[in-house]
Order: sequence, then C-alpha cells, then structure tokens
Amino acid sequence: MTAAPDSSAHFDIVTLTANPSLDRTLELPGVLQRGEVQRAAGSRAEPGGKGVNVSRVAAEAGVPTLALLPGRDGDPLLAALNDVGLPYRTMPVDGEIRSNLTIAEPDGTTTKINAPGVALDTDQARRLTELVLEHAASAAWVALCGSLPPGLPYNWYRTLLDALADLPCRVAVDTSGPPLVAAAGGRSDLLKPNDEELAEVTGADSAVLKSAAAAGDLAPIVAAATELSARTGGSVLATLGAAGAVLTTASGSWAAIPPPTVTRSTVGAGDSSLAGYVLAALRGEPEPERLRSAVAYGAAAAGLAGTQPPSPAQLDLERVVLTELTPIR
Repeated sequence: MTAAPDSSAHFDIVTLTANPSLDRTLELPGVLQRGEVQRAAGSRAEPGGKGVNVSRVAAEAGVPTLALLPGRDGDPLLAALNDVGLPYRTMPVDGEIRSNLTIAEPDGTTTKINAPGVALDTDQARRLTELVLEHAASAAWVALCGSLPPGLPYNWYRTLLDALADLPCRVAVDTSGPPLVAAAGGRSDLLKPNDEELAEVTGADSAVLKSAAAAGDLAPIVAAATELSARTGGSVLATLGAAGAVLTTASGSWAAIPPPTVTRSTVGAGDSSLAGYVLAALRGEPEPERLRSAVAYGAAAAGLAGTQPPSPAQLDLERVVLTELTPIR
C-alpha cells in the first residue's frame, strides 16, 4: 500500500500519530545489567507510535483504517509502513522520524527509551490539522494518539477536539501529561488513561490508585474515572496493566481481568486495548463487551514480542472476567 490510498476509499478508523517512531526492540536472555555488555536473544524493528499501533490492530481485524502522521518521502518509518501494507497519509517534515528503543527482559519487564521527535513549525501544524479534518469527515472513529512533537503547543489536541466537534465521527484520545490535561477540558467520546495518567488528569493520588488497583479495590479508580467522564461527556477506559481495566460511562462502571498471559512486551498493549474497544464499538456491542474486547486485545499484545499487532484469532475473549461495579442508572 502506498502513501496515497485511493481518495474515494472509506476508512472506519482514522488514527493520528503526531510523534511517530520506528520502534526497535531488543529481547534479552536474562535480566538487564546496567553498565555491562550483553547479547540480545532477538531483535525487531517495526513501524510505531500509538496511532500507528491502533491502525495496525484494526487492519489485522480487516477493518478499513488510515494512519495519519508527519513524515517525508524515503523515511525508514514510511518504508516500514509500506512493508506491512498499512494505508497512511503524511504531512512532509524536514527531518528523519525518530527511533525508539525497547529492552525486553524474559519476565516481561520492558525498558523504553524514547527520542524527542522531529519539530513541527506553525505551518506544518496547520497542515497536519487540515489532514486530520479532511479524513475525519468520512470516518466513524478518529483516534488522537501519543505524545506531541517539539513545536506543537500542549493544547493542540484540545484544539483538534474543538475542530472535530461538528463532524459526525466519534473521537478517542490517548495521550499523557499536559496534552491529556488540556484534552480533558474538551468533549470526547473516549479517553484512555492508565492509572498514573488518570491520577494526573484528575488530581487523585497516583500511589493510592496504583496500590488500590493492585489490591483489587477499584473504588478509587471508579471515582476518578467518573469525575473525568462527567467532565468530557464520554467514556473513560482506564487500563491497569496486569490488573486489567475499568470502563466508566454515564451509565455505570465495569471491570475486566485479563486471561492468564505470559508477557513478552507491554509496549503497545495499551494501544491494542484502545483498538479493541473501538473495534467492538464499530460492531455495535454494548459497553461491557467493548471492555472485554479491549482487555482481550491488550493481553494478546502483551504476549507478543515487540509491538506486533494481535489478530482476532489470538484473542482469549472467553476467559476475560467481567464485573459490573456500579448499577446502571
């Protein structure tokens, strides 16, 4: 698939990766030893960035998807996208897309080192916005994903949310830090924070949320997510790593525990969870089943090396344990 898919093609899921990357993963045979020379047991290089990961999962499921990202012709990342056959459109930039490094240990511990990314100027930011609005007009879902590159203001996602508000597409946001705090002030259909990001955007104590989730006490997670849901008018999918996820809407909250999984890499698992939710939403499934799909996809991704996208055949939906946390009002 080339960088310029048929302009008449319809894409159910359009993703934006403002700060994409070429993801390089080294698998170690043992524990990482700082300051020592170690040999990798395996290595992978894959196109990455949160939105790209979401689109790759959607493509594996046979759902029409388009990835939007900055990138110039000949960039290694675009060559990697061509290799996996993912439809994409780009906004040209002046430098080479960053490479991110992940070091994966046998017990599933992952260490990720991210480069800052290519800086965008005001004109490039405008053109990237126009690219999003052009393709969002006919999409069912638009996912705004990942960190912002140097040059973009922290509230750029919030500006995009305001610009998308009059379009019929539904919008999901998965980011962190000041961009997440700013985006939470706008209207969105889905926010996907992890426990630390949920604390960051609501002012809750991160240590309390993390320890409560580890102990199986989800009340603090639900309280923070309920506040965030009321603020945005949409759903909140709070991913909790090995503890699963909590989905909170105006109708109630549900928890899901993933099936037993041998973790190889957690990088991209949250992106797969977001994709799993959106794919289920496209099928018209109710909120609890969207959560089931999200957790099954996240678990399947964690069991794969690097940032490989899981396929529907790799899901273990039946062993995802769903629990209603609050009655539907």
